[in-house]
Amino acid sequence: MSSPDPKGADVRIGLFGRLGSGNIGNDATLEAVLAYLKAERPDAVLDSLCSGPKRVTERYGVPAAQLGWLDGVGPVRGPKPIRLALTLGRIVAGSLIDTWRIMSWVRRHDVVIVPGMGVLESTLPQRPWELPWTQFVMSLSGKLFGVKVAFVSVGANVVRERATGWLLARSAKLAYYRSFRDEQSLGAAQKMRMAGQSDHVYPDLVFALPSPPIAPAGDSVGVGVMAYSGGTEERADAERIQEEYTAQMTQFVERLLADGRRVRLLIGDEADEVVALDVQSRVQSAHVVYEPFTSADELMNQLGTVDTVIGTRFHTVLFGLKLGKPTIAIGYGRKHLALMEQLGVAEWFQDIRELDAERLYTQFVALQGERAQVVRTIHERLQVMRERLDEQFAELTAVLFGGRS
Repeated sequence: MSSPDPKGADVRIGLFGRLGSGNIGNDATLEAVLAYLKAERPDAVLDSLCSGPKRVTERYGVPAAQLGWLDGVGPVRGPKPIRLALTLGRIVAGSLIDTWRIMSWVRRHDVVIVPGMGVLESTLPQRPWELPWTQFVMSLSGKLFGVKVAFVSVGANVVRERATGWLLARSAKLAYYRSFRDEQSLGAAQKMRMAGQSDHVYPDLVFALPSPPIAPAGDSVGVGVMAYSGGTEERADAERIQEEYTAQMTQFVERLLADGRRVRLLIGDEADEVVALDVQSRVQSAHVVYEPFTSADELMNQLGTVDTVIGTRFHTVLFGLKLGKPTIAIGYGRKHLALMEQLGVAEWFQDIRELDAERLYTQFVALQGERAQVVRTIHERLQVMRERLDEQFAELTAVLFGGRS
């Protein structure tokens, strides 16, 4: 397929990934790319191959199709041997069907964009035949059919699982363009041999979104919780890990209440709601509020009502920082610490595997004493990040639509 001509016919652009599936951060990166395309290429014909096509079409007006065939198939039932055989058969059939569907989809485009997200990470459980496989097929198809595949401000880490790591590394290496959302991601990508010498670091795309006006928030604290059950290698202990995390977060909320604070529970993915409701049920206090939401705008509006943010899900932390809120990150991957370093507030961090409610409360109290300086630092860094994203979008225009060979 020929390179898109910036002054020629309408360009066909596909948007690929875990979009519309209930993850607020992923959808926010899509919003940022859509805003860029609307300004830069209003002539573009858009569609998406994604995890939640119905939501993407209804919310953004973008025609969309289901990414994974297995996502639309119900659970296997019956005796264990039969379940195993049927599951294996489904995996093989699904992989073949997805390969054909993805290749057919990619070849209809001039450009395919993967908008942000941690698509080159393994911090949360995933199996090789899920996104790693479909993403590899997408990038390979782009190479075969001359379609420009762009991974834009994505997250990466060193992947220990061999099959998953190989698929993710090859999907990135085959891409026409790559940029990473932090130095940690670029370093990991280089170790995995998925990054090139010309690859750059630009901030997370969410920082390009407009922020709502923020009013004084009083003494309310935003506590972002997550359905955290460990990584891929911890599946056997998932239930115990989630219970320990929920218990620590409940204890922290109780300490805030004892201090006379009001608490607003926040989520970053629809899957997190069960934990928010669990914490609220355990605490049983009128001073703990949880109001469901499903979009970045709704999350920012709720964050605008709080004074301080303690977040677990990556983009809950990011949105808190984006609004200039003093924020403590509870990190389940190096990306949290990398984000805090970008904003100059790396000391306000705690590893989720060593989560301790009392230590978290001590950090919270210390943060209140330094909030003025912390807020100044965040705002200074935010200005730099917005400027860097302007550079990212200018580079994208030149690379994807300027005819680079």
